[in-house]
Amino acid sequence: VSFSGTPPSYAYDADRAEEQRRHHDMMPYIDDSPSSSPHLSSKSRGSRDTLSSGSLESTKSSEPDLEKGLEMRKWVLSGILASEETYLSHLEALLLPMKPLKAAATTSQPVLTSQQIETIFFKVPELYEIHKEFYDGLFPRVQQWSHQQRVGDLFQKLASQLGVYRAFVDNYEVAMETAEKCCQANAQFAEISENLKARSTKESKDQTTKNSLETLLYKPVDRVTRSTLVLHDLLKHTPVSHPDHPLLQDALRISQNFLSSINEEITPRRQSMTVKKGEHRQLLKDSFMVELVEGARKLRHVFLFTDLFLCAKLKKQIGGKSQQYDCKWYIPLTDLSFQMVDESEAVPNIPLVPDEELDAMKIKISQIKNDIQREKRANKGSKVIERLKKKLSEQESLLLLMSPNMAFRVHNRNGKSYTFLISSDYERAEWRENIREQQKKCFKSFSLTSVELQMLTNSCVKLQTVHNIPLTINKEDDESPGLYGFLNVIVHSATGFKQSSNLYCTLEVDSFGYFVNKAKTRVYRDTTEPNWNEEFEIELEGSQTLRILCYEKCYNKTKLTKEDGESTDRIMGKGQIQLDPQALQDKDWQRTVISMNGVEVKLSVKFTSREFSLKRMPSRKQTGVFGVKIAIVTKRERSKVPYIVRQCVEEIERRGMEEVGIYRVSGVATDIQALKAAFDVNNKDVSVMMSEMDVNAIAGTLKLYFRELPEPLFTDELYPNFAEGIALSDPVAKESCMLNLLLSLPEPNLVTFLFLLDHLKRVAERESVNKMSLHNLATVFGPTLLRPSEKDSKIPANPTQPITMTDSWSLEVMSQVQVLLYFLQLETIPTPDSKRQSILFSTEV
Repeated sequence: VSFSGTPPSYAYDADRAEEQRRHHDMMPYIDDSPSSSPHLSSKSRGSRDTLSSGSLESTKSSEPDLEKGLEMRKWVLSGILASEETYLSHLEALLLPMKPLKAAATTSQPVLTSQQIETIFFKVPELYEIHKEFYDGLFPRVQQWSHQQRVGDLFQKLASQLGVYRAFVDNYEVAMETAEKCCQANAQFAEISENLKARSTKESKDQTTKNSLETLLYKPVDRVTRSTLVLHDLLKHTPVSHPDHPLLQDALRISQNFLSSINEEITPRRQSMTVKKGEHRQLLKDSFMVELVEGARKLRHVFLFTDLFLCAKLKKQIGGKSQQYDCKWYIPLTDLSFQMVDESEAVPNIPLVPDEELDAMKIKISQIKNDIQREKRANKGSKVIERLKKKLSEQESLLLLMSPNMAFRVHNRNGKSYTFLISSDYERAEWRENIREQQKKCFKSFSLTSVELQMLTNSCVKLQTVHNIPLTINKEDDESPGLYGFLNVIVHSATGFKQSSNLYCTLEVDSFGYFVNKAKTRVYRDTTEPNWNEEFEIELEGSQTLRILCYEKCYNKTKLTKEDGESTDRIMGKGQIQLDPQALQDKDWQRTVISMNGVEVKLSVKFTSREFSLKRMPSRKQTGVFGVKIAIVTKRERSKVPYIVRQCVEEIERRGMEEVGIYRVSGVATDIQALKAAFDVNNKDVSVMMSEMDVNAIAGTLKLYFRELPEPLFTDELYPNFAEGIALSDPVAKESCMLNLLLSLPEPNLVTFLFLLDHLKRVAERESVNKMSLHNLATVFGPTLLRPSEKDSKIPANPTQPITMTDSWSLEVMSQVQVLLYFLQLETIPTPDSKRQSILFSTEV
């Protein structure tokens, strides 16, 4: 409501609850993301489902689950208690100046009149009494906790007293106007209203926090809009058989009815009001984004309010001072539109950073993290660590600035257009949805005075929900470093579509703070219930989230509105799941359903950590080709390059060279397994099978062949030498060393590698269409062709810690990428026939 108030917080103490979660190693039990304006609050639970951060659930349900649910009930109540304590301290802080102000009102020199006091502090004493009684009733029951403990009557009584909040909300606008006038007229009251002290929680009774009158008067409004969320979560962890269940349901019904009746009154009032006073301006969403300004990338903090879209720059903090914002521009939502641009025309304007540069940043980040860990172990002074952390922050900020390339444009109908670069269609769709939803409630344009704009930017510090730039340096030490290895995902089916469409899904995972598209299902034609049943293997690099986007494929391009350079296909829904290391530890398939905009997509996921997935198991059946030494296969076939490699390369060059993401986008796992079986039994019809298969499955088969070799193509013996050679800084010495090593490979390995190398170079020549640069190809093939033997590997040996990865391991993977990239970038490589002439590449430099 008031834009300079503190951000809406969930109705319990988030920090306290977080601490409890950590101590008890539980899944987060309440979504404490900031809600939207009061009139959205009653629906906010639904909107949260739309964005569905579903957790992975096992199909099993048992007694321990019920037990855990009841245990969660206790922690939800503990969170509510902590929150009530904070809320009471805020109400106390409001009541504190009331008494002396009332006493002064009867003297010859009143600070405020009795009428003004009554208006500003209207119903605050009653609210305090209601919540004090609720707190005093709840506290002993939580202290003497048992799973049979009843609390429903307390919540039912609290809900029945919501009428006091109606009176408070009805008076709120007048109270704020009166307080503002009194501050302008009376310097003493202005001083009082800026320095109201609220006591902190019980753990630190002697401490107080300073709040403004405006901030504290907003607290009850914030509180009432969240009453349904508290009850919703408590009800979720209360079994239907528990005596509290009907009472809590009743309390929730009362709260929801009350809230919707308030919303009906608030909405028209908000729509017709002038924005100048800004009483009802509220923050809905904010995040860091990269803006394109005259061809240069600039990091911005973007805020979506109930009536405007604001782009600001976070000023550097000097001498520990609090954050400040510098407003760059704003657009009233009534004047904002998404620019009509053809993506193909717009792309050249985006300054792309070569993948090699981004990779160099990643290597630096991993090296600095390694150094920090080493210094910590050596107990070096904090100055050294601080210096390293500063370096890390610089590199991570640079990567964040340089990596996104997808355009998101907003246009002011009275002026210019602005372009942001983001990394994923998911974010772009999310921002659009939020803005469009809010635009339905905005009818008037306006302009802010410089003073109002300054006040708004100052309020951003208090209002922001994304406090830190998303860097790992800002993460807590105990936060998960993410998963490294392979995630198998089966996209089963989807339901909930209103009309028949041509439908497909894409999968994205995060890596180094931004999202990458990793897989795409086939298009299921003309249906409301697609059954893809396709399995994909996705490589994870420190990933924590899997996203799924569902699209309608649009074949008739004349009918399309090319809005904001959006791809010609329309997003039908999107959702995500957190990749929880604990949940994925057992390596079994886990079913989950992702809900999005009324559509439900069924998935199964299974995780294999890198050391298990890349363990090379020799084939027991030496008559096949998978898992059999390359020398045995070429000798048996009387060929220089294995038949499987030649066949796959030939088919990809025939029809896959312009396939977007070839070798990076996963093929369907069942197709890959079918091809593998056909090659292993030397099926004569294999070429017919291949001609009918999706080209990504053929690319996947080729990668699988190299991954399953009992010894990597670059051999266990020579691997350490390649890793050392690529680290040489003298370019002449490096070339001599790397070529000598390459020519030392056994002949079948060398000839096969050179054959593959030529093919990959030809793929990269079509980069403008297939989006696969030499660097992208090196990233895909590097860790497959080069691999330390198990005794030399830096992979954690402890099988109880299979899913996180040390930074030294990360560096190892990057080194493998660099070796392959080096050979891909070399102009010429001597053929095996000139192997004997390798004296030309003597190591004498």
